[in-house]
Amino acid sequence: MPESPERTTPTVFPGAAAPYGGGDPYADYRAPDPAALPFARLPDLADRRVGGSVTAASDEFFAERENLLVPGPARFDPDAFGHKGKIMDGWETRRRRGRSAARPHPEPEAHDWALIRLGVPGLLHGLVVDTAHFRGNHPRAVRVEGAELPADAELPVDADADAATTRTPAAEWTELVPVTEVGGHAAHAFPLPAATRRRLTHLRLSQYPDGGIARLRAHGEPRPDPGWLAALGTFDLVALENGGLVEDASDRFYSPPVHTVLPGRSRSMEEGWETRRRRDTGHDWLRYRLAARGVLAAVAIDTGNYRGNAPGWAELAVWDGRPGEPAPSDPARWRRVLPRTRLLPDTVHRFVLPNDTPPATHARLDVFPDGGVARLRLYGTPTEDGWRQLRARRGAHDH
Repeated sequence: MPESPERTTPTVFPGAAAPYGGGDPYADYRAPDPAALPFARLPDLADRRVGGSVTAASDEFFAERENLLVPGPARFDPDAFGHKGKIMDGWETRRRRGRSAARPHPEPEAHDWALIRLGVPGLLHGLVVDTAHFRGNHPRAVRVEGAELPADAELPVDADADAATTRTPAAEWTELVPVTEVGGHAAHAFPLPAATRRRLTHLRLSQYPDGGIARLRAHGEPRPDPGWLAALGTFDLVALENGGLVEDASDRFYSPPVHTVLPGRSRSMEEGWETRRRRDTGHDWLRYRLAARGVLAAVAIDTGNYRGNAPGWAELAVWDGRPGEPAPSDPARWRRVLPRTRLLPDTVHRFVLPNDTPPATHARLDVFPDGGVARLRLYGTPTEDGWRQLRARRGAHDH
């Protein structure tokens, strides 16, 4: 994570956007500068690829709720129409109406809602509510709440249910984003204050009174269930779903480094991490924070789908730091556990590490000189203090 302080003021764009006039639909799209949002470098814990799901919604007449969590930007086809109207890549509800001819407008508190189960529970640092391509049919305002619910919690699936029934009696919902005015065809960023950072498993997105939202992103630090990890014993200590985190990378030109810790194998080059072509004598690298302090036993470096652009060689180093201590930027301070090794294109490379591999809290993958890595797997077992750290994180607040 960058060391610059996170802003706590939301970036919003009230007002409608101009009607689509042809050409590039993103030409007049409004969005904050990603460099001004440090939280955006944290993984999206609601991502469908790690198990995020929209479990219920009050209405999805025009466009399905599941679109909210689709990876990548929303797409727009000006010629796509169906039996219910314009086909939109987002979640869109029907127009609300008032109670009578004398009161034709919706009540101020009227709204639609969608329930989101995070793919990985965690501490959220920021949210993005994106109304891309919803120009005159975006909501007037949005609200987001969060809660930690048991894995077997039964949430309502009745689309006609009153909003109050979307809360289970035992759930304690925290308001993350109060009712806030938003605009059309824009990405609205909401950095979250530290006081809201407790472990969350679910979100409730409300839009007032109705309309369309293209995407919801929930960026944060993963906090998986330590009971599940304890049952596994040895597991991938760098996987996002297990609590691993990409802290930094030398290059993010073609694709983000978080792709290297997603589940499964990549299906194309865009689903891995690829750097630009180097024209100097340097090399590229990735730095990871392990899910817990542990001892690595085996490594898998996957160059899947990188055929003419895989790295030539790679090496792996580890670092053992105190809790909260930042990893050093100087590679000389790291302990190399996998020497510089030749890599092949489009291949899963598997390496067994020596028995004297030391405990580590961080790992660093260096690739020479540049290229693409689809996935990295670091299989190991937490140390005793690593297990204690995992259990303590289970109920921890981040203030």
